[in-house]
Amino acid sequence: MSHLKTFRAVAETLNFTRAAERLHLTQSAVSHQIKALEEELGEPLFIRAKRGVKLSQAGKMALEYVERILDDAEALREKISGRERSAVGRVRVAAATQALVHLFVPLFESFMDTHPGIDLAFRTTVSTEQTVADILNGAADVGFASLAVYSPNLQVTKLFDDELVLIVSKDHRLAKKKATSVGEIEKEKLILFERGASIRRATDQFFGQLGVRPELALESNDTYFIKRMVERGLGVSLLPAWSVRDEVIEGKLSKLQISGHRLTRSVSLVSLGKFQSSPTRAFIEFILRHKNRLQEMAVGGELKV
Repeated sequence: MSHLKTFRAVAETLNFTRAAERLHLTQSAVSHQIKALEEELGEPLFIRAKRGVKLSQAGKMALEYVERILDDAEALREKISGRERSAVGRVRVAAATQALVHLFVPLFESFMDTHPGIDLAFRTTVSTEQTVADILNGAADVGFASLAVYSPNLQVTKLFDDELVLIVSKDHRLAKKKATSVGEIEKEKLILFERGASIRRATDQFFGQLGVRPELALESNDTYFIKRMVERGLGVSLLPAWSVRDEVIEGKLSKLQISGHRLTRSVSLVSLGKFQSSPTRAFIEFILRHKNRLQEMAVGGELKV
């Protein structure tokens, strides 16, 4: 069975080194197991290249059977152990810091209350690429991504759409308005996420399409820091409406729509497509049951679970 798990890990990562890291084995041990499996089957399973490997035709066929075998073995193990009725174990969740802190915490708390046998481990990332890499490399079981994700090894389920809005301090000249123009924003100094962050990409793409080059005051990947700097009047920013809900209610910040434009993006739940442990399945099912609540929260409402 260990040879099959090793084969699946290499097939998912297409890299012997990353597969070895995921399995906590040496690269030579992984290579030896793959070679032994290829000799037993009488066919090469991978095509070696300078940058990793690709599945051969025999490898693609073998992967379908191996996934079924391993899934059935896990289902049998769960049934025998009794975990089929009550999931026990750990789920490692990856997402950008701002998503963990501002949006998903109420859901995580509710999940832990209703699933006492499952521990949640949180892994913060700086970008969607890092979240996806963590899942593919085995560092995380589930992730939340705000950019389009395409991979034959991943299961991607859209959760909600959110909108970036202009954030200004309570004393700002635009604070009393409901909306403002791109021309007015162009006069301001902006406090933005660092390059590579999904929000920064959406912001840069938005301004680029309009041919606008606003003046940059500060960069940071810390949502809390950006909000504090805006509160102090050091600039304005574009943030998801849900991330400033509390500050707007408390009167510390004001949010404005951008007249004639909607800066939206989609947030999805990402996991490995073929094999998921019972705790991971329980977590995914829980999140998907609350999709509508998440959408309400994403437009600035309060999440109730």
